[in-house]
Amino acid sequence: MDLDLKGKRALITGASQGIGAGLAMSFAEEGADLWLTARNVENLTRLKREIGDRFPASRVETIPVDLTEAGSAERVVAATGDVDILVNNAGTIPSGSLLDVDPVQWRAGWDLKVFGYINLSRLYYPRMKAAGGGVIINNIGNGGEICDPRYVAGAMGNASLMAFTRALGGESLGDGIRVVGVNPGPVDTDRIYNMLKKRAADVLGDASRYSELAATYPLGRPAHVREVADLFLFLASPRAAYISGTIVTIDGGIASRRSIV
Repeated sequence: MDLDLKGKRALITGASQGIGAGLAMSFAEEGADLWLTARNVENLTRLKREIGDRFPASRVETIPVDLTEAGSAERVVAATGDVDILVNNAGTIPSGSLLDVDPVQWRAGWDLKVFGYINLSRLYYPRMKAAGGGVIINNIGNGGEICDPRYVAGAMGNASLMAFTRALGGESLGDGIRVVGVNPGPVDTDRIYNMLKKRAADVLGDASRYSELAATYPLGRPAHVREVADLFLFLASPRAAYISGTIVTIDGGIASRRSIV
């Protein structure tokens, strides 16, 4: 299926690893031109080289930046100029109960993910409107639906971003802009295995038994990165032209059974 993304200008934040790196590779495969941000310069450089080897028709520029620093969002905009697609993906919020996550960790997680998404959307939205349209996709997470007390900071942050996406995307089509969110559940990345090991240590008393928790996921596994990336590609494409102000969950039904494991 041709998703008509060839030549589209896409900015992907948090692109150096995990879902972000998978998104970068998938958008490049569709022929999009990419601007990739992350804090890890080495990973960004390696990813740019890999994309160049596999998909030489896709232009790739990297912007090493810490989006929690003052003025960082403005520097990203200055480096990219106008874009057709903004994928807000940077940031993770630490897991743990109310007393496990200290105020410094809590604020740092929200500064990067919650306010990071808001800050970039505030800057790119008027540019997209002036240019005649665009797409903003927020990678959020099904923790905002489940509200697990063992992931309280993340549950609250994700729920906030879900509300932000719906509020902004509810009327954005009037400006030619679509704003949508994606709620992945567990995805086959280092992050989910680190979380599983921590949970296994807490619940089973042995971090090495994390695979027993992973086996309880639908199909006995986390989602493949490519399964998640394909959803982003569709939502970014003109084939999703009537989708805005909504959240698409891709977690095998986990949120519907009210558990993250």
